Amino acid sequence: MIRPGDPWGEPAGGPPDATGAGSDHDLAALAAAHRGARLRFAPDERCELARAVGLTAAAPGVTDLPLDALDVGDLGLAVNMVVAGVPPDRLQPWSRAHPVTVRVDGRLVHEGPATTVVVANGQFRRGADLVPRGHPGDGRLEVQVYALRAGERAGMRRRLPGGGHLPHPRITTARGRQADVRWAAPAPVEVDGTAGARRAALDVTVRSPAFVLLV
Repeated sequence: MIRPGDPWGEPAGGPPDATGAGSDHDLAALAAAHRGARLRFAPDERCELARAVGLTAAAPGVTDLPLDALDVGDLGLAVNMVVAGVPPDRLQPWSRAHPVTVRVDGRLVHEGPATTVVVANGQFRRGADLVPRGHPGDGRLEVQVYALRAGERAGMRRRLPGGGHLPHPRITTARGRQADVRWAAPAPVEVDGTAGARRAALDVTVRSPAFVLLV
């Protein structure tokens, strides 16, 4: 596990086991197909994890970065984040909250109405600093539960780009290795920017490390 201030990465120990290009979703698929492998990846503009680790398409590939991933059960792996409910940047005064129970490492962190639950490995979403504490190599996932009042949501959205939406008394945050989310009714789920089926239950576990990225 990488802690704040610890060195991260080491000289590359060899050539890549597999290569790929594209978005967070594409990187997650590559990591799922080559678990624990050394990967060379050319990110496009949809790859939010690349911003968090300083990866570019022109990266020299001389450093090994061990990275985590989120195991979302039958939804596969996510390298950046999972969003259930209404994404934070799309919350409007009329967005409905629904009962949800969220546990992190078995500890109850929220029980009651909420519009959104975020489970993150990375930091950025659609360019916004959604999870300022997100570190994709620290062995922990970050959880946010949004239960903002209608009149608070526009201000929150304005502060999202720079991460100024946190702390907030009605955004619960927690971190751990496993998150259990139970909605009263199925909620829309987004995995690494790709919309999936609605789910009433999500079990997310961090895999650490899940793969090694050449940067």
